[in-house]
Amino acid sequence: MTMSEHQSADELYEFGPFRVDPARETLLKAGVAVPLTPKTFQILLVLVRHGKEVVTKDDLMKSVWPDTFVEEANLSRNIFMLRKALGETAQDHRYIVTVPGRGYRLVENVHLLPGQEFALAAATHSRVQIDVKETRPWKWIALAAVMVLTLAAGLWRMLSHRRALLGAKDTVVLADFANSTGDSVFDGTLRQGMAVQLEQSPFLSLISEQRIQQVLHLMGRSGDTRLTPVVAREICERTGSAAFVDGSITRLGNQYVLGLRAENCRNGDVLDEEQAAAAKKEDVLGALDKTAIRLRSKMGESLSSVQKYATPVEEATTPSLDALKAYSLGRKIFFEKGNTAALPFLQRAVELDPNFAIAYRALSAVYGNLNQPRRERENIRKAYELRERVSERERFYIEANYYKDGTGEIEKAIPAYELWQQTYPRDYASYVHLGALYFSTGNLEKAMEQTRESVRLEPNSADNYGSLALAYILLNRLDEAEIVLQQAEERKLESEFLLELRYRLAFLKRDTARMAQTVSAAIGNPGSEDLLLHAQANTEAWYGRLKDARELTRRAINSAQQNNAQETGADYQARTALHEVESGLREQARSEAYAAIKLAPNAGVTALSAVALAMTGDTAAAEKLAAELDRNYPLDTLVQRYRLPAIRAALALQRKDPHRAVELLQVTSPLELGDDGDLLPVYLRGEAYLMLRDGKAAAAEFQKFFDHRGVVGNLPSGALAHLQLGRAYALAGDKTKAMAAYQDFLTLWKDADPEIPIFREAKQEYARLQ
Repeated sequence: MTMSEHQSADELYEFGPFRVDPARETLLKAGVAVPLTPKTFQILLVLVRHGKEVVTKDDLMKSVWPDTFVEEANLSRNIFMLRKALGETAQDHRYIVTVPGRGYRLVENVHLLPGQEFALAAATHSRVQIDVKETRPWKWIALAAVMVLTLAAGLWRMLSHRRALLGAKDTVVLADFANSTGDSVFDGTLRQGMAVQLEQSPFLSLISEQRIQQVLHLMGRSGDTRLTPVVAREICERTGSAAFVDGSITRLGNQYVLGLRAENCRNGDVLDEEQAAAAKKEDVLGALDKTAIRLRSKMGESLSSVQKYATPVEEATTPSLDALKAYSLGRKIFFEKGNTAALPFLQRAVELDPNFAIAYRALSAVYGNLNQPRRERENIRKAYELRERVSERERFYIEANYYKDGTGEIEKAIPAYELWQQTYPRDYASYVHLGALYFSTGNLEKAMEQTRESVRLEPNSADNYGSLALAYILLNRLDEAEIVLQQAEERKLESEFLLELRYRLAFLKRDTARMAQTVSAAIGNPGSEDLLLHAQANTEAWYGRLKDARELTRRAINSAQQNNAQETGADYQARTALHEVESGLREQARSEAYAAIKLAPNAGVTALSAVALAMTGDTAAAEKLAAELDRNYPLDTLVQRYRLPAIRAALALQRKDPHRAVELLQVTSPLELGDDGDLLPVYLRGEAYLMLRDGKAAAAEFQKFFDHRGVVGNLPSGALAHLQLGRAYALAGDKTKAMAAYQDFLTLWKDADPEIPIFREAKQEYARLQ
């Protein structure tokens, strides 16, 4: 049957075991009132009045929120709450079904009821019943007087004992939940669920896991120490936080009872205590939501903020406690032991719940940290497909990272991160990711601004210090980079990234002892060993010792593969191919390029290998790889505006068409300090000008390698730039500068392998200049 939404308020409805009274905004099940928020009830009423008709999302939002702009997420949250109230499960939508691409509809038959029958039923089950026939006027007066006195006393107590709420800059420590149920599935899981709920708040700011780990270390405790109230209170005091929150779960008969308590760690005052019960294990996360939402309000967050950013934990994470436990273990292990150790737990989380969006997002981040871009992309794309099953904060995170790492659309990713920052200005992660985008596009000043802010917001993250140090290095501000690395060391922060940066800075400062120390510290450590062996290989190639460089690269690749990081090893091999061909070793370069593609044909490896193959004269293979890149990454900013133009320019040079090469490389100019910082378009453009015998233009290009020494680091092309600059000056007729540049190159390569073609050519050219 079809019913108008404007029917009389006297008309009452029944479907299944439920009765609905629009006038009293009441829902009964078997005569017992079912609690619903006003908006949730209004959604139910619209669905009921349409019977079995489909109600579009737009119509629902216009009916329930007239003249108000709301996010679709508000509707989704209320539908979720309504389904919970009706007793639906994630697998069984008995009453409300989603019509993909359209909206929702009620599947039960709806019947009209006489209004008096329903009113009597509601009155019978009222908690306070008054027999009107026996009530006398004086009794009403006495009752009113008692109520006034009681309310006045309560108000006085509330005002006289009001506790200070949190300020906008305060931070909170989240303790572990005490679990006395005997069921280990709650261990760590409830704390993770509570963190997800509290982190949705733009007002509250939880002390990060990195900071907790560091403080535990300073306290002389291990990273896996339980965060009891005593431990949490000490962490709270040491970090200058305002409060700590601890929780508990117990069994009471067949029910589970959750307790939550917030304490001011400065004076010991209890700021709030909350309690909720769950009839069965599957309802525990819902009870957790109730306590968290009430806590947020009591701690000082505005009602409008709580209403807007309070996606239920089951919807924001997973309805599976086992999957949430695996995820929480993965996060814990990540902060204690790093990326590789965390992987099995995060993988287990998505095995248990294939729709666990934030677990895919976490997997993507870990694979990104391990330099495995193919798996990074796969997982962020899966998270993006499931983004309707997350909180508002996580949706920002997933959508921004999807554009950054999934499709590579940097022009979409940047505003997505900016919107995230506007909504959650205290969330340092957005500054980290936006900084990474600016690094990749060569906007180094903006990268420095973002990474500096990330350190201010979270000064206990090794990666944050690493990113800021990198920004200073790339900007040639080496002394400031050294200060940042020293600060990280003083805070006992360590990571593979920091180790690599220490080596890079030592190379730029010509500190060979520090370089050797850094390599020695990395040997035998998974994740850092291959990174430092590769850095050492680049240094050997910088000085023309390509045989030694080859052996170090082989060791780096083996180490990466032992750590299940094939893509990292393939990247090392592709870069070696490029260095070999730039030195004139074409056959060796071709072999390395093919091996790299076979090992892991991701976008970066494919692009570098294609350039190397083009320069060896294997143009058919290079063109095939370029076509694959274009087809597989049609939206990727770096592929379309940096890597493909570089491949096509290399092909043009091989065909002796330097004009075409220069034309193709124009689009790369805004990004030429970005991507992986190899200045590849700059080098190719310089070679094109040499082929055009335009010495002045060629010199301007190769000079960039010296103007941006921090970007170049120990890349072998930086050493070859000395020779190319000499050739450019010779073409321009400046013999003095040409000879100086040749001398610089030959000094660098004084111990180089003698059979390297470009080395022999350089010595011959220098002899002719004299």
